[in-house]
Amino acid sequence: MVFAAVGVFLYLQKTEPPWYARLWYPLRYTSIVRGHAAHYRLDPAFLAAVIEAESKFNADAHSSAGAVGLMQLTPTTAKGIAQYTGGHNFHVSDLTNPEINVRYGAWYLRHLLDRYDQNEQLALAAYNAGEDNVDRWQRQHVGIQFDETRGYVDKVERLQKIYRKAYASELGY
Repeated sequence: MVFAAVGVFLYLQKTEPPWYARLWYPLRYTSIVRGHAAHYRLDPAFLAAVIEAESKFNADAHSSAGAVGLMQLTPTTAKGIAQYTGGHNFHVSDLTNPEINVRYGAWYLRHLLDRYDQNEQLALAAYNAGEDNVDRWQRQHVGIQFDETRGYVDKVERLQKIYRKAYASELGY
C-alpha cells in the first residue's frame, strides 16, 4: 500500500496534471496579474511564476534582505520605480498592497526584458542578482555566476510552464 501511494505521488509530481499543479501552485490576484501582464506586455504565466518564486503569492511577505510583498521588491527599488513612473508620496507600506506591488514588479520586469533584448533568462538573473552583476557577466562573456541565481532562473522557467498549463483559461490563453 505504501509503495503504491509513493508511486502515485511520484507519477503525479513527474506528470503534473493541471489539477495536481493547482494544489501545489495556487494562483491568486488573477485580475491584477492579467491586467499588469497585458499592460506591460508580459506573459501572464511569466509574471505569476515570478510571484510564486518570490513570495508564494503572500502579499505580506518580507525577506531578511528587506524585500517586501508579492514580487519581493526592496523599498529602494520600489521608490525608484514609483518616481520613474510618476508616483509621488511613496511609502514602504505600499509594497504590501498587491495592486501596487505587482504594478511595480511588472514594470521592472518589462524594463529588464527591454534592457536585455527580451532575454527572459538575463532579465530574471537581473531581477534576482541585480543589473550590475548581469552587466558584468555580459562584459566578461560568462554565464550566470551565482548558483542561487541559476537556480532561481530555472525555477521561474519551470513555474512558468506549470502556470501556463494549469491556469490557461484564468491567464487568458
